Amino acid sequence: MQIAVLGGGNGSFAAAADLTLAGHDVRLWRRDRAAADDHRAAGGSITLVDGKGRRAAKLALVTSDLAEALADAQLTICPTPAFAQGEIAAALARCLRPGQVVFLPPGTFGSYIFARACHEAGVRDVCFAETGTLPWLARKQGPYDIRISGRGVRLPTGVFPRVKAAYALDVIGRAFPGAILPCGDALSGALMNAGPVIHPPLITMNAGPIEHFERWDIHKEGTQPAIRRVTDQLDAERIAVREAFGYGPPHFPLADHYARRQWMYETDSHDTLTDSGDWRERIVLTRHRYMLEDVKIGLSFLVSMGELAGAPTPLARSFLSVGSAIVGEDFAKTGRTRETLGLGAMSKAELQVLLDKGFA
Repeated sequence: MQIAVLGGGNGSFAAAADLTLAGHDVRLWRRDRAAADDHRAAGGSITLVDGKGRRAAKLALVTSDLAEALADAQLTICPTPAFAQGEIAAALARCLRPGQVVFLPPGTFGSYIFARACHEAGVRDVCFAETGTLPWLARKQGPYDIRISGRGVRLPTGVFPRVKAAYALDVIGRAFPGAILPCGDALSGALMNAGPVIHPPLITMNAGPIEHFERWDIHKEGTQPAIRRVTDQLDAERIAVREAFGYGPPHFPLADHYARRQWMYETDSHDTLTDSGDWRERIVLTRHRYMLEDVKIGLSFLVSMGELAGAPTPLARSFLSVGSAIVGEDFAKTGRTRETLGLGAMSKAELQVLLDKGFA
């Protein structure tokens, strides 16, 4: 299958390399033209390091031309941070054609942002989907090297509009055979996102050591019993919001991941992650993705949707306030809320119609 992968970060490199080695024709789009030119000049390959050793994945194309990357692509995968979605969606809308599928792993309701951009650009019959986590636990080891410590094996995925779910899930399933689990509409998929549950407690409750040490592993030394108890309560708020919208189980509670029960990743993925040492890193709290994506965008979205559904989210609100204080910005106003999405006047029932049928 012809696949376009967008971005030059950890997730994008993991997607491009893994899917190439699985036999797909992968075109990698990098927004940074100089980086794309350098990568192409270096041979256009990515070296993947995992349990099978080191393998070279020769990509079909590395380009900074979005239209070139998307040409004939049946599936477009966009693992970029949520704060980059608006700009990418506007550019993508000028290049997409009917029948193409865009997959956001994860999305934080980015599927709606992409669909709205296409609607405003007059593009019809394109499907968007999102799941609850990045399908790879991965970190770059060099300019063109990526190490994958774990892979997603159960990826709950929601589709916008829901009426196109069967088609979209079939296309995505060809890239992730046996791993895609339908979970309904795009909001259901967005409320599976584990990042806003895992990362806000880890970075705020570990803020002292994060700023003191040159590098700190929030998943190893930073994951202590007190923080885990808080994480479980925050996850309970996420699940309560899902239930208030009428979404049933499985809700993929994060506790299953830590207990080495079947979750989105392989059962031993947390141990593999902490043993790798790849997450012992420098985190600048005011600029890191965990703050600007998972706290600012992820938690503001959870709180806002909880308000609409009538589900209290006191812990999510607390971490949103702490993150706002650390950065010096009111995330409740600048994050991803119903108001900033343009959905502030929409009732729960009206939102459900939009999720099901898409734009008129």
